[in-house]
Amino acid sequence: ERSREVQAYLSMANVMAVQRLLYNDHGPVHSRIVAGVALEMLEILLEDGFMPSVVKDNVGDEEDARLVVMMGAYLHDIGNAVHRSYHYVSGVALAARFLPRILRKLYQDPFKAHRITTEILHCILSHDENVMALSMEAGITKVADGVDMAEGRARMPYRQGKYDIHALSALAIRRVEVTRGEPKKTPIRIIVDMDNEAGIFQVEEVLGKKIKTSSIAHLVEVEALRRGEPFRVMRF
Repeated sequence: ERSREVQAYLSMANVMAVQRLLYNDHGPVHSRIVAGVALEMLEILLEDGFMPSVVKDNVGDEEDARLVVMMGAYLHDIGNAVHRSYHYVSGVALAARFLPRILRKLYQDPFKAHRITTEILHCILSHDENVMALSMEAGITKVADGVDMAEGRARMPYRQGKYDIHALSALAIRRVEVTRGEPKKTPIRIIVDMDNEAGIFQVEEVLGKKIKTSSIAHLVEVEALRRGEPFRVMRF
């Protein structure tokens, strides 16, 4: 948040995505939302007894897992500052420039700092729906990214004249909420409240595709509502 370099990248991500491509928000607000949602999902899984990959693979402890999720989620879209195409790759290149400098302030052990760096870079790379997430932390980051699809995020491109199915379906989403689901089975429940059926496109084509390659799909259930009334329950 205080790094002018990071904020410059996030600012340029919106220049590229919103102003030049008429996409929805990919800047600082989106980054904060995704980071908050990701941490919330991680806490649900921790309280339900699931072990983060960072802990399971002896890279670090639960606090390190929280750091990986927070930083991976906050930085996942910075590659848009270069170009939308392959932004998950250019995001890794940008983050690799400054993450070692930041993590050296947090870890006395350079070996551990480098390992944590790669975990964060993995979150950035695998947030794309076509890249399989290989850690719980990366999967959480990916799903949290898909959760930020409520109408407010689509208003800017819509006002600039974008009327395709992506903009219109996003405008149909009233509210998205992450709640506790069924313990030990599908502990994460994502509730999506829509104005109309157009919102299903967002659920299936955006959120659903990310869940499928998240490596935590078996832990996530999506409940779609239409104006507050039950519409469909989905697993991906």
